[in-house]
Amino acid sequence: MKKILFILLVCFVYAFAKAQLPDTLKVKVDSVKTSSPEYYFIDGDSVSAVELDQIMLIQKLKFDHKYERIRYLILKRKTLKVWPYAKLAAERLQELDKRLATLENTRDKKRYVKMVEKYIEEEFTAELKKLTRTEGQILIKLIHRQTGDTAFELIKRLRSGWSAFWFNNTAKIFDISLKEEYKPHMVVDDFYIEDILINAFRQETLDEQESAIPIDYFEGKSTWKAYTEALPANYDSIQLAERAKRIKKYREKKARQRKRKRS
Repeated sequence: MKKILFILLVCFVYAFAKAQLPDTLKVKVDSVKTSSPEYYFIDGDSVSAVELDQIMLIQKLKFDHKYERIRYLILKRKTLKVWPYAKLAAERLQELDKRLATLENTRDKKRYVKMVEKYIEEEFTAELKKLTRTEGQILIKLIHRQTGDTAFELIKRLRSGWSAFWFNNTAKIFDISLKEEYKPHMVVDDFYIEDILINAFRQETLDEQESAIPIDYFEGKSTWKAYTEALPANYDSIQLAERAKRIKKYREKKARQRKRKRS
């Protein structure tokens, strides 16, 4: 567990380092754009037209399989928990790049990065310790969504190729890949995560942040539809039975752990 935590902390540090300071401050203005009005003539009368901000209309996903609905709800719980860390990875410590640019000495840069690493470790260790393996992998995917780079690429660029190789091999022991990309147009789980994020942004249960990579939601939905249509008729019975076995095994493991603690 300590190794998983260390890997997540490293990914977190270098995701922060990737964050760029914006060139200009974006000011939110009224959604109606009036700088270049257009006019249409209808029956001899002129009618002004205004351009509105583009919005994306999406329908709530309808599940034909109970197990897929369960998968979605599990991912929803985990995504809502992990998103704040991914968002922080893209916005917190935005001054890091700006600060490093003022340091000419490589030694000073390394010292400064070490200082940032220590700060992040002290601030987030307790919280990241609470993440499960699955939540850690979701965090790594969302870091790619918010920075445009995989965790492996971030570590390779900001530390070394050897460090990236070592961390990734260590992560593999726990079934985590630092090379994992966020592909909601191709991977069903990623599409579920994107749908969860979009709905959470609209309901304002999560603070929205623009993705650093292009995302085609509707292509992902087409992939999801093709996936669900290809599922066998007995899909639910098989998957729910397997899930029941996993839950039973997990509970038995926890019971043994509690018994050892009492003895």
